Amino acid sequence: MCGRFANTLPTDAMAQIFDAVPSNDLPDVPNFNVCPTTQISAVTNAEGRRLVSMRWGFIPYWCKSPNDGPLLINARAETIAEKPAFREACRSRRCLIPATGFYEWTKTADGKRLPWYIHSKDGSPVVFAGVWQTWEKGEAPVASCAIVTTEANEEMSKIHHRMPVTLQPSQWALWLGESGKGAAKLMQPASNDVFEAYRVATLVNSNQSSGPELIEPLYK
Repeated sequence: MCGRFANTLPTDAMAQIFDAVPSNDLPDVPNFNVCPTTQISAVTNAEGRRLVSMRWGFIPYWCKSPNDGPLLINARAETIAEKPAFREACRSRRCLIPATGFYEWTKTADGKRLPWYIHSKDGSPVVFAGVWQTWEKGEAPVASCAIVTTEANEEMSKIHHRMPVTLQPSQWALWLGESGKGAAKLMQPASNDVFEAYRVATLVNSNQSSGPELIEPLYK
């Protein structure tokens, strides 16, 4: 799964990288501890490419409130096209979610959670495949999204059995629906040579923690 990530990319840089028009309400960056239910930046192509703010935590249309039902921060690639919550978004509302890295945890024999920070070996942005929709049963519409996950590759499986679906620049247009159909074939684990992981301090275990020390290697 993907339950926390970091985004240190400046807004102007994200707009330029994705050739997207930025909205005026984008969340503050850098954020070294992006948590579920917070606002994150995402790229959509509903009316041309736009960099917009969305709630991380997909809200199905039938929910009576944003907090009604389970928190859907991830959507499994294997079942996304079948699940009632995601199947329509999978067909027509896909997005890109930029990050600079993400966290996963291993557990010790006594249940202690040990965090790892995972990022691109070449230092390039990490771009998650996402799905989104707008919930409209409240006083104001709420755009929300989920990160698509898949089985982990061989390297990542040493830490966790799942990993986010990540996309390279050549795949962005297909995922956004700009270059025809066939996005389903992109929902695969990244190759083993894309990411590197290292242990970080347990500071990130708290959703109240922030700052660049969260991604500092625990062992140098």
